[in-house]
Amino acid sequence: MRINYQIRVPQVRLIDEDGTQVGIKQTTDAMRLAQERGRDLVEIAPQASPPVCKILDFSKFRYEEDKKAKDARKKQKGGQLKEVRVRPRISEHDLEIKLKHAREFLSEQNKVQVTIVFMGREMQHRDLGRALGEKIKTMLVENGDLEHNPSMMGNRLILTFVPKK
Repeated sequence: MRINYQIRVPQVRLIDEDGTQVGIKQTTDAMRLAQERGRDLVEIAPQASPPVCKILDFSKFRYEEDKKAKDARKKQKGGQLKEVRVRPRISEHDLEIKLKHAREFLSEQNKVQVTIVFMGREMQHRDLGRALGEKIKTMLVENGDLEHNPSMMGNRLILTFVPKK
C-alpha cells in the first residue's frame, strides 16, 4: 500500500474521507488536497486504471485494519493438533477413555494424533502396536478420517486423524 509521495502515477481516481467520489485528478492536486485537510493520500486499488486513492488518516486506517485482523484471528477456532498417547498393552477401559477424548477433539474440528509409545522390550513386539493401531482406526472411523498411513518414528507409532466434513 502506497501513501503520499510513494504514489508515482500521473492521475488517480480520488475518493473523499466520507466515501464520496471526487473524480479523476492529477496526483499532485490530490496530494495537495489531502495535505490541506491534514490527512494522507492512500492508494487503495493500485491495479485499477487509473489507480484508486482515498484521503484518510493513515495511522487510524492502519490501526483499524490491524484490529480487524486481530479479531478475525481471535474468532478462528479449530484446526489445532491434539495428541492422545497410549501404550501397546493398554486396558480396554483406558483405551475407551482415551478414544472418548479423541472423539471430542474431532467434534471440535481439531486434528488428532494418536501416538502409541513403545518402551523397552515392547519394541520387540511392534506387531501388537500395529494391531492396536488398526483397532483404534476402526473405532474412530465414524468421527474422523486417517490422514495418512501409520508411521514409525523412533519408539512411537503415529496415526493422524482429521475431522469428517
